[in-house]
Amino acid sequence: MNYRPFKDVQVAEVGLGTWQLGSADWGNIDEEEAIKILQAYTAAGGNFIDTADVYGMGVSETIIGKFLQSAGKEIFVATKLGRRGDASNGWPQNFTYDAMKRHAEESLQHLGLSQLFLEQLHCIPTEEMRSGKVFDHLRKLQQEGLIRYFGASVETSEEALICLEQEGLASLQIIFNLFRQHVAEEVFAKAKEKGVALIIRVPLASGLLSGKFKEDTVFGDKDHRNYNANGEAFNTGETFSGVEFGEGVRLANSIRTLLPDERMAEWAIRWILDHPEVTTVIPGASKISQVNSNVAASGLQPLPSSTHTQLRKLYDEQIHSKIRGHY
Repeated sequence: MNYRPFKDVQVAEVGLGTWQLGSADWGNIDEEEAIKILQAYTAAGGNFIDTADVYGMGVSETIIGKFLQSAGKEIFVATKLGRRGDASNGWPQNFTYDAMKRHAEESLQHLGLSQLFLEQLHCIPTEEMRSGKVFDHLRKLQQEGLIRYFGASVETSEEALICLEQEGLASLQIIFNLFRQHVAEEVFAKAKEKGVALIIRVPLASGLLSGKFKEDTVFGDKDHRNYNANGEAFNTGETFSGVEFGEGVRLANSIRTLLPDERMAEWAIRWILDHPEVTTVIPGASKISQVNSNVAASGLQPLPSSTHTQLRKLYDEQIHSKIRGHY
């Protein structure tokens, strides 16, 4: 595992996303298996875990908390707040100082920690970011010692640029992958200028970039790749990066032909890591084999510049126009 700087610490360049461990939107993973996934990740040198208070409404955080009791090494846990309640009304009840403090304290309780390493806004409405009040609240939580750093997870480049103007922002979490290549030129240079860490989520486009799906693949009723395939429940970008599933399978097959070998998921993550502005990429995992594949990307040599050029040409000509939803 290789490491990259996040403020005053070094974090694994391949982190672990734990949406799956909430057993609410990816199918069920029992607690014993979830602990084994966390153990496999840290045994491979991993030390950066991303979660959120709504992943199973505390389930993911609680499992991580149990794991931390016997982890035997320093683990940097990032969590998120802001998406509780009814999204149809913009969740105004979530963005007061009192609500944010309560949610942070509940995350601390779930995780069994006295201070959160990183608290992030969880894809909240753009107007809430623009007003700046939520960042004032995060600064106050930081001053009070509840959180060490604060950041924001966003849906769009516009939101990313709004957040990058906020003093004290430690990190920015954004969708970036072979189906979202344009984000680099829109956001990365500004983040580097500001000294803001980039946390990359949805690196495999909900599994499409593993190359393992076929057009007739069926997902379970409780899997967001079923119920949000076209953005029915939340931003379609969170599912398959906004690309229609069948189209995504075909495009993934085209990408595969440009990669060095059949290790498609590993190369898709390596492609992200080839961007030096990236701090860490946080693929999720529902199996130990997926953890091992994800982590292996850190040991690959960078892709040749000619391959990067070919992949960008494919993106510009065939992929970018297929993205749906706001991004």
